[in-house]
Amino acid sequence: MNIVVLRDSTAGEARVALMPESVKKLIALKVAVMIEHDAGLAAARSDDDYAQAGAEISADRNALLVAADVLVTVNRPPKEVFSQLKKDAVVLGFLRPLDEPEALAPAVTQGVTTFAMELVPRITRAQAMDALSSMATVAGYKAVIIGAAQIPRMFPLLMTAAGTVPPARVLVLGAGVAGLQAIATARRLGAVVEGYDVRAAAGEQVRSLGATFLEVDLGGLKTEDAGGYAVELSEEALQRGRDLIAERAKTADVVITTAQVPGRRAPLLVTEEAVNGMKRGSIVVDLAGATGGNCALSKADEVVERNGVTIMAPTNLAATVPVHASQLYSRNVTAFLGLLIKDGELDIDMNDDVVGPSCVTHAGKVVNQRVAAALGAIA
Repeated sequence: MNIVVLRDSTAGEARVALMPESVKKLIALKVAVMIEHDAGLAAARSDDDYAQAGAEISADRNALLVAADVLVTVNRPPKEVFSQLKKDAVVLGFLRPLDEPEALAPAVTQGVTTFAMELVPRITRAQAMDALSSMATVAGYKAVIIGAAQIPRMFPLLMTAAGTVPPARVLVLGAGVAGLQAIATARRLGAVVEGYDVRAAAGEQVRSLGATFLEVDLGGLKTEDAGGYAVELSEEALQRGRDLIAERAKTADVVITTAQVPGRRAPLLVTEEAVNGMKRGSIVVDLAGATGGNCALSKADEVVERNGVTIMAPTNLAATVPVHASQLYSRNVTAFLGLLIKDGELDIDMNDDVVGPSCVTHAGKVVNQRVAAALGAIA
């Protein structure tokens, strides 16, 4: 059985799906690992590193695709890649099945089985496979570093001979993995931090990191599903949160937004009026830019300035920390592959409580109900 990794052609992508340390673990499962020439170079891993781990290196992309039983990717491959894969081949990666379900039509046509890392259920057994959390950890950290680099002041409280320099104030919206990592990083840099989340239960985690939790009364509304993901809230509930955010943003030097709902447009949390009320020199780092943004003025991968306030919406921050992001992602997919491989061969158990829910297409059909519903809505 051949596991193949290609050099990712997505613009701005520097991660690689498998690192050499994971190649060794997979080879121990009695499979062959084939790596495209220079696939790991942007993540500081050379062909020699992979060869020493036991992988076969090839510059022939077409031959690799023909030989692939499993193609492990970071991002969803282009449609021409699906057309070159053999029937019943497996593709594993971030496939955006709920955001762009129609893009997986070539997999259905070709009879390719696809597993989306975004759909790995948040259950105890699957923690080692939770790639969304891994990448959110990187993004939350890097968002703070960007904010610290952009604002015209320092983060920590300083007592100097020339007087006291007060600490920066950071407001983090969303206390999921990215938000909590942003809070922890900002605190380590010495900022005064406030955290907001629609889920009252998140307050304990925010406070445990030394931040102040901002809570708004939502009248007992359900704010997360059984899988631990946020659910879409009513406009009235969102507006209550926006009012509180606008008030707290007035004193913030950095606002970091992280709220996203799978398969939906990101909720609007920072209105244009809220931005207008922020002080000059402050910055908004919007991590929801790929799904429309939490800030009304955000433009994906662009820098917008409004009355001295800078709004940034980077869509792939994890790729800007490619070594550690690749290491984490590689471990996630390797753990998942361990569920699909038995005695060196593919053994897909659709009744498995991790494998089944993560599968999008299989045997020429869309088997994930949420993705099928999304496709029906488009049609």
